[in-house]
Amino acid sequence: MELRYLTPLTAEEQLAQGLDQPKPMALADRVRFSELDILRHVNNKAYLGWFETARVSYFDQLCAQHFAGMPPPRSVLRNANVHYIREMVLDEPYITTARVISFRNTSYVMEQQIWSGGLRAALEAVMVLRSPDGSAGYPLPEALKRQFTTKDGAKPAQG
Repeated sequence: MELRYLTPLTAEEQLAQGLDQPKPMALADRVRFSELDILRHVNNKAYLGWFETARVSYFDQLCAQHFAGMPPPRSVLRNANVHYIREMVLDEPYITTARVISFRNTSYVMEQQIWSGGLRAALEAVMVLRSPDGSAGYPLPEALKRQFTTKDGAKPAQG
């Protein structure tokens, strides 16, 4: 199966590329020369950019519609934990995924992965929604919470 780049992949496309299970957002791309370090493997900074691209696509395509008719929130990366598993090299195709695993009233935890012939890197990020001026938390709409539960398999956070 030919890999489509920078376009959300279907569940079937994801499974055909070796992902363990389909995710709500999966984007494919290829390693560029500008993403390599002096040792000719992907610089750790590039992975963060790939994660960000999928995270922003996730929000734009799956979350933003839930704020229609309301001022758009600021979506803030509060913290992130990255686990680098195996190096990547020039021209290697990869898929970056994103799904929400838990949520609270104004925040959610996103699990992201990079796949290329197996899992290469993983990130867990806490995303916080803030009011347009940044002065206060912005509650997640109930419909978005339901979507996190049904589409992503997310659970409300305890405590």
